[in-house]
Amino acid sequence: MNTLTVRDATFDVLREYELTTLFANPGSTEINLLTNLPEDLRFVLGLHEASVVGMATGYALGRGRPALAILHTTAGLGNGVSALATARVNRAPLVVVVGQQDRRHLASEPFLAGRLRGLAGEYPVWADEPARAQDVPGAIARAYHESTTGRGPALVIVPMDDWIAEADPPGQRIAPHRVLRAEGVDRAAVSALADFLAAAERPVLVAGAGADEPGTWPALVALAERLGCPVWQEAFGGSAGFPQDHALFAGHLPADRPRLRAALSPHDCVLVVGAPAFRQYAFHEGPFVEPGTKVALVSRDPAEVHRSAADLAVLGHPAAICAELARVAAAGTPSPVEAAAPPEAPPPGDVMRVAHVLAALAERLPRDAIVIEESPSSRAELLARLPARVPLGSLSPAMGGLGFALPAATGLRLALPERAVVAIVGDGSSLYAIQALWSAARYRAGALFVIMSNGGYAIMDRLTEMEGGSGPWPRIDVDVAALAEGFGCPARKVRTHDELLTTLDEVAPTLGSRDEPLLLEVTVAPDERFVS
Repeated sequence: MNTLTVRDATFDVLREYELTTLFANPGSTEINLLTNLPEDLRFVLGLHEASVVGMATGYALGRGRPALAILHTTAGLGNGVSALATARVNRAPLVVVVGQQDRRHLASEPFLAGRLRGLAGEYPVWADEPARAQDVPGAIARAYHESTTGRGPALVIVPMDDWIAEADPPGQRIAPHRVLRAEGVDRAAVSALADFLAAAERPVLVAGAGADEPGTWPALVALAERLGCPVWQEAFGGSAGFPQDHALFAGHLPADRPRLRAALSPHDCVLVVGAPAFRQYAFHEGPFVEPGTKVALVSRDPAEVHRSAADLAVLGHPAAICAELARVAAAGTPSPVEAAAPPEAPPPGDVMRVAHVLAALAERLPRDAIVIEESPSSRAELLARLPARVPLGSLSPAMGGLGFALPAATGLRLALPERAVVAIVGDGSSLYAIQALWSAARYRAGALFVIMSNGGYAIMDRLTEMEGGSGPWPRIDVDVAALAEGFGCPARKVRTHDELLTTLDEVAPTLGSRDEPLLLEVTVAPDERFVS
C-alpha cells in the first residue's frame, strides 16, 4: 500500500489553486520536491533567482492571481530579495517555497543550513517555517491566501526531508479551501467621500497602480466624467490606474513637492485612488499640496492608507467604492483638461535617439500591448509617447530596482500568450537580468525586447550633471545582441532610423501571435536630460 507523502499532498494543493507552473532555479535542498515531477506540473527554469522571481511576478500580474516560485536555501533567497521587493511594491501575489537543509540535523547547522526567516526583511507579506513536515501543505495553501490578500510574496521555508515524510490523512489541512473577500461598499464611507467632493469647487482625481484592475478603470472613468474633473497618474507608480488616452487624463504627476504643488494648485480637493498621498522621489521642503487644498484617499492597502498625508482616508476596494461614488456624487461642471500632447517625432535625418524609437513604436503597437518600462533616463518621454489604453497596459519596477523588465516580460507573455508584450530597456538595465532571455527562448515566450543601447548608465550621467559634476564609472559598451544570441534568443542590431522602421513594420504585426522572442538592440544617442 502506497503512503501519501507531504510532497504528494503539496502537489494536490498546487493543483487545487492552479499553481501548476513552477518557476525555479533549484539546488540540492529542492531535489526531493522536483525529482520526477508529474506531467501536469510545468517546470520553468530561470538561470538566476532574480529572473525566477521576476518571471513569476509577470506571470502573477498577467493572470491576476498568485504564481509559484521555488528558491534554493540562503544563496537562492538572498539572490531573489531585490526581485521580491519589486513584487511587493508592484502588488504581485507570489507563493515562494524556499528550500532548507534536512530538518533532522538543522540544530548542528550543517552545510547549506540557512538562517532564512528574516533574510528577505519585511518584503514578504507573510512567512512561515512549518513546525512539522505534515504542516507544509497547509502552509502553502495559507501562503496562497496570504499573498492574495496582502498582494505580495508569501514565503514557506521547507526542509528537504519534509517532502518525503508521511502526510497527515486527507481532511486535516490547517487552511481554508476557499477564501471569499467581500467587496461591498460601506455606505457611511461613500457618504463621507460624497460630502468631501460636494464641498469642493474644483476637484481632481489621482489614480495609482492600485486602480489598475479591469473593474476599477470603468468605475474611475464614470466618477471622473460625473465630476467633470481631470485625472492625474501617480508619480513612479508600477502601472496605470486610468486610461491615459481619455480626454480627462491630465498626465503624470511630478515627483517632487514644488512641482506637485504647482500641478495640483488649481484644485481645492484631491481624491487619490489606489496610490499613497503622495509618492515622491527627490526630497524638497514644504507640504505636498497648497494650504487649503483637502486630500482624500481610497485604497485597499492598509499601509498605503496609514502613511498618507490625507484629511480623509477610506480603506476598501477602489472599484466598488468609486462605482457607488459615481452614482451618488453631485454632478460637476466639466472643465477642459490641458493635457500635454506627446512630443513630435524628431526628423529622420537626426542622430537616432530614444524619441525616434518610442515614436515609431507608438505608431505601430496594438492598442492592448503591454509595455514594460526599464529605461530610467527616458522614462518620462516613454510615458508621454506610449500611454496605457487598457488595464495592464503599462508596467514598470515600482521599487526602482533594475532587472525587472526582461523576466517580467517573459512571465507576462507565458501568462497572456494572446497579448503583445514589449519590454523597453536600457542597455545598462538589461544586464541586471540578461539570463532571463534564455528562459524566454527555451519556453517560447514571444515577447519583444527593445534594448536602447547608448553605451553607458545615461541616468547616472544626467543625475551627476545636475549636481555639477561627473561620475567615476566607465562606458559599458556591451554587445547585448550577441549575449541574447548566446542565450538562444534571436536578436538583431538596429543602427539607423530606416532600419528601425523597416524592422518594426515587419515585427509589429506579429506581436500578438509570435511564440519566439526577439531582441532588438537599437543604437541611440544618450538622452540629454532627465525628468522625474
